[in-house]
Amino acid sequence: MAIGGAEDKLRERAILRRVVDLSGNGHSRIAIIPTASGHQEAGQRYIRIFEEFGADHAEVIDIRDHSDANDPANVRLIEECTGIFLTGGNQIRMSSILGGTRVAAAIREANRSGVTVAGTSAGASAMTAVMVAGGKRGRTPRANMVQMAPGLGLIDTLIIDQHFRERDRVARLLTMVSYNPGLIGIGIDEDTAALIGPDDRMEVLGNGSVMIVDGSQLTSDIFAKRGASPLTITNALVHFVASGGIFDLDQRRPVAVRW
Repeated sequence: MAIGGAEDKLRERAILRRVVDLSGNGHSRIAIIPTASGHQEAGQRYIRIFEEFGADHAEVIDIRDHSDANDPANVRLIEECTGIFLTGGNQIRMSSILGGTRVAAAIREANRSGVTVAGTSAGASAMTAVMVAGGKRGRTPRANMVQMAPGLGLIDTLIIDQHFRERDRVARLLTMVSYNPGLIGIGIDEDTAALIGPDDRMEVLGNGSVMIVDGSQLTSDIFAKRGASPLTITNALVHFVASGGIFDLDQRRPVAVRW
């Protein structure tokens, strides 16, 4: 579950409730990893929310450096959980601390075995193999709009951007897909989540929408441009999917849309 950030934590909290549901409801044990933030306190609020929704146990795993990320005790906590939650913050901080470690490997293995992994904001972007590391807002795609880096590698078919509409990141996402046209770009609004199942179907929930950029037919002149030069991009197929919609990422088409 990739969350666009600023998810509702005060009212219905539907997205966070769904995290508990997917993790096993009353039997769920949720590991909260605030590495992107750098502050253990960033995870404390989620403990209270998850336990209010009936989670059996929620615990912050405080990972601040490579030593923590290779600690056998932290690896065991990941292996014993039924859900993993990655907080927001700085995705480069998360990927540089967790990358290549035993905890990162344990997260990937847990996810492959069916454990739900949810991430909000930076935690959402860090899920992918090719990760947005930073960049600029703006309405015109430009070669220098984005920096990319390796992520945690839970998903190798997508690039995920977040705080999408609120921070004017449409051009940034189009630029990323121009650099990586074999991947699908998804931009997730705040208080909105993209839930990707083992069948590669993506369900959208929340109060915003998810923009999907299919670059399979895309052409661009990004190979010939440098710096702030505007890009020419053609044949990019764009979808916007709101709450209740389902998009097949494998077939690259919507399969259920709520009108």
